[in-house]
Amino acid sequence: MQKLKCLALSCLFSAAFATLPADAAAPKTDSWTSSVQQAQHQSGLFDLYWNADKNQLHIAVGANTGPLLLGASLAQGLGSNDVGLDRASVREFRLVEFRRYGNKVLLIQPNQRFIADSESAAERQTVAEGFADSVLWAGEIIATTGNGDQQRWLLDFSSFVLSDQFGIATQIQQTDGNAYQIDALRSVVLGEELKSHPENIELEALLTFAGKGDGKFVGDVAMTNSALTMRQHLSFIKAPDAGFKPRAYHPYSGGFVHNRMDFAQPLDSALLQPLQVRFRLEKINPGPAPSKVKKPIVFYLDPGTPEPVRSALLDGANWWKTAFEKAGFIDAFRTEVLPEGVDPTDSRYNFIAWTHRATRGWSYGAYLHDPRTGEIIRGVVNLGSQRVRHDILIAEGLLAPYGKANEAELKNEAQQMALARLRQLSAHEVGHALGLNHNFAASVQGNGSVMDYPHPQVRLDDTGKIRLDTAYDVGVGAWDDYIVKHAYGVFENDQQDLLALRRDARVAGLQYMADADVRFIGAANPHGNLWDFGGDTLQTYDQLMRIRGIALSNFGRHALPPTHSTGELQTRLVPIYLLHRYQLEAVARLIGGVSYAYLNANETEARLQPVTGDQQRLALQRMLQALSPQTLTLPDSLRTQLLPVAEGYNRTREAFDTRTTPMFDPISAAEATAAYTLDMLLAPERLNRIAEYQHGNDSLRLGTVFNQLYEEVWEKRVRDDSPLAPAIDRTVKLTSIHKLIASYQSPKLHETVKAELWQQLKTWQKEIASDRRRSATHEYAASILETFFAAPAEFKPRADYRLPPGSPI
Repeated sequence: MQKLKCLALSCLFSAAFATLPADAAAPKTDSWTSSVQQAQHQSGLFDLYWNADKNQLHIAVGANTGPLLLGASLAQGLGSNDVGLDRASVREFRLVEFRRYGNKVLLIQPNQRFIADSESAAERQTVAEGFADSVLWAGEIIATTGNGDQQRWLLDFSSFVLSDQFGIATQIQQTDGNAYQIDALRSVVLGEELKSHPENIELEALLTFAGKGDGKFVGDVAMTNSALTMRQHLSFIKAPDAGFKPRAYHPYSGGFVHNRMDFAQPLDSALLQPLQVRFRLEKINPGPAPSKVKKPIVFYLDPGTPEPVRSALLDGANWWKTAFEKAGFIDAFRTEVLPEGVDPTDSRYNFIAWTHRATRGWSYGAYLHDPRTGEIIRGVVNLGSQRVRHDILIAEGLLAPYGKANEAELKNEAQQMALARLRQLSAHEVGHALGLNHNFAASVQGNGSVMDYPHPQVRLDDTGKIRLDTAYDVGVGAWDDYIVKHAYGVFENDQQDLLALRRDARVAGLQYMADADVRFIGAANPHGNLWDFGGDTLQTYDQLMRIRGIALSNFGRHALPPTHSTGELQTRLVPIYLLHRYQLEAVARLIGGVSYAYLNANETEARLQPVTGDQQRLALQRMLQALSPQTLTLPDSLRTQLLPVAEGYNRTREAFDTRTTPMFDPISAAEATAAYTLDMLLAPERLNRIAEYQHGNDSLRLGTVFNQLYEEVWEKRVRDDSPLAPAIDRTVKLTSIHKLIASYQSPKLHETVKAELWQQLKTWQKEIASDRRRSATHEYAASILETFFAAPAEFKPRADYRLPPGSPI
């Protein structure tokens, strides 16, 4: 009976569809003219019809439009370093295509992350059907013209252009906790910005996002927090032809990777088939021999960049010319100013944006690539405009030029240092846009790579004065020459020649450490460091501490331009007081440090190399010295010059926080710095590694770390003439207790290490309680430990006092 009901329903639906008029499923051709008669027409990759009176955009696409690359960027940004959403920022390309289903056309993003590179259509189909695609938009066909493969469909595309394809609302939600959505009434397609070219279509809209507007970061930059208006730019690009030759990614290549999973691989091969991302660069004369290229890689600098910044950025970006020449490509790369009248969001141009934000922040380079092959189609760089001013601030803090006989000379030295940094920065970010990754181990060889993060190479001259004339090197390094050749070079036999290239690079001592192994406080590899300089970590640290001492003794009104408010001196103090912060990180990575390399199994036997016990013990001495009152106490003559922030100015995040408002708080500054040092020393990953490698006769042992920490912090007498030294000493004592407990409570700590740390805390409690110099600090520390031991899981260590931002230096 149930089966009969199903058959009856089936017949009913079949009959209903059969009675539809023959032309109901397809629009009439003669409606094309009437739909676009008031519109401005542009022909190109596909046709655009813009009706200004209705603020309506029609497009004409068809089955022969082919696969496209869709990109989203911002023609107008938010201006917030914390939220992001900078002018000229981009989202990665998506491969899309228009498909017709009856009277509807869908804009579909086929799944490109999972493929089957097989000659069998059936095998390719199994993978295509195994993973979901994404429909990005749907619209009804208004009219058609032509027949067969030449048929075109007229669509109202306004709703897509007015949708949030960049992900603006999502990014604000994630960074500022605010929910925003597009207000259609306050959003318009910008008809004057619509452009149709043979290979690309450029579309733009003014989007207004409405929300409560109670977030902190949005409030820093928005005119009205509840209404954020930005311009979104969309690019449709004809998908590249099959002439590009993909290159397999190697972990020692120094490049970025595009991952795809290929289910057609043989059973003894990996499914993951990573590709090196790179531009298409073809020689006029094919082969390994040097040759000019058919189409050079050209980056265009923002014409709104002022001098002398403009010349510095052009100079630095053009450093890459030599690397391409060494790789066999003549006249293959150049940077010039964007020609007048060219739209910087046009997807045909690689662009370097001079980016303004309310606060200083990161610069970055991005590449947009074909998700099928890893071919870079466009590079975009954002350079934060406030960084050069911060570099001058640091330089002036070190040189203290104002009011001196040679003021003009010293001010020029400060500015030249900042411009030298801009050259390096420009080369660095353009390198990313070329498909090249960070290398935080290049500093082992000095100026090994512009893809490292460089600390200014400050020096002392023969008279003991600070000099910045050699703060940054010029040109790309040996690692940069290598990675350009590995990514772009042409070889007789790719596999064999690239293997030999990598071997020669390792023999030359070129080391490589990328972000994932470096950007956390418990990192292991002693060669992978941000903002360090020099191959000998301990020697450089000692040198930097001498320079820090001289800089602090000279710091004061001479570091502040005469027209600036006196309260700004607090902000300018921060990078001088914390001059050693990043080299101290490098020192910490010697403790429990283990070096290693990114290799494949067929290249060499991969071995871990722990740092020697002697080196670790020397590093531990430096870490403990960094906690001493002598290191953390400011000169008394300087403290009297640190006036409060003046009326009309605000205390910014660049200054130390204070518990003595409105005064500068030297104790809180010391506390935040000590907490930072202890976080590095007692990082759970570091303690775990010390325990793992402490079995040799030469090894550093956990007990040594804890015992020497106790001796330095709790047993040494304060030897400092400053009246603040004892208070800072007491602050470090209490901070050490909280940091040991925080490390104990970390879920990352091995149970065996936790047991040893528990015993150490018991010992500390006993020693502190029985100290013959018992003070209020001792009493308080003992009570903290007693409370902790009574309920270890419930105890909450004191929250850290904020350390001002240092990166980007």
